[in-house]
Amino acid sequence: MDTISKPVSLREHVVPVEAGEHVVAVAWLKQTLALALADGRVLRWRDGAADSVAAHRGGILSACSDAERLISGGDDGRVVATASEGEPTEIAADPKRRWVDTVTLSSSGSIAWNVGRSVHARDDKGKVKSLDVASTPQGVVFAPKGYRLAIAQMNGVSLWYPNTEAKPEFLEWKGSHLDVTWSPDGRFVVTSMQENALHGWRLGDKPTHMRMTGYPAKPRSLSWSHDGLWLASSGADAAIVWPFQGEGPTGKAPRECGARHAKVTRVAFHPKALVLAVGYDDGCILMIRLVDGSELLVRAAQRGSGITAFAWDKAGKRLAFGAEDGAAGVLTLPG
Repeated sequence: MDTISKPVSLREHVVPVEAGEHVVAVAWLKQTLALALADGRVLRWRDGAADSVAAHRGGILSACSDAERLISGGDDGRVVATASEGEPTEIAADPKRRWVDTVTLSSSGSIAWNVGRSVHARDDKGKVKSLDVASTPQGVVFAPKGYRLAIAQMNGVSLWYPNTEAKPEFLEWKGSHLDVTWSPDGRFVVTSMQENALHGWRLGDKPTHMRMTGYPAKPRSLSWSHDGLWLASSGADAAIVWPFQGEGPTGKAPRECGARHAKVTRVAFHPKALVLAVGYDDGCILMIRLVDGSELLVRAAQRGSGITAFAWDKAGKRLAFGAEDGAAGVLTLPG
């Protein structure tokens, strides 16, 4: 007997956006929605009107945003900034045209990206520093405060201050570390792993390990709650939400939200409330309130339209999404 209750619907509040190509990432540039597409274009949408610009000579592999510009990395070896208006601007280009798999932005406007076995960091004044690591860097992310990077790689994470000559601190844990995220208060660093797990460190004089296992698939999407007390993850048939109160999740069971007969592919916490957007590989999107587990249906399942990207606007009034088949949309919350 299937005991999963049918959620109430928000579908009538969704406006469709036709991207026409696999959506790699979505971001709000104030009132304009930017969609980074797998064919190298950035689609800009505002109030139903859309235009597209060619940001890369090839595919976009990664993208991030600071609400002013979309920063994208491509298989043409370039890092490009696209604003809500005007043509894209090249920030960096690898002379060997090696892929840029990861780009990240700091709160002050610094940018970092990977090429081959190197990570490059460009501060807000345009000064670039580079670091070579032992294996190909996977995830790269700035600390919430200060000019410091976490770099996920084989067998651990490097913590690097680009503006100093100090050797990076290495957080060791055997295995292949893919994505990396820093908690909003800067106390924890967490990676997703090839081995279908998350691994975390509580930072300090002697960093403490935290193992989060039991996933049937790789948890490639991670999202912190606005208060930093919860970390949501994909990789199972429900959103797995770990508690980070006090010393972290060690010895504590996670919450499982939005259990369905499909794999969760994307998660995104609301910027101001304990509400989680959950996207699935069958195209379904649910909005889940963490306090009581109540669910609202944003998008019904659509074969071949797995969810690949989420972005809340700064006010938390609108949620944008994109899918692998080029479908996209904007939910405007009522009230």
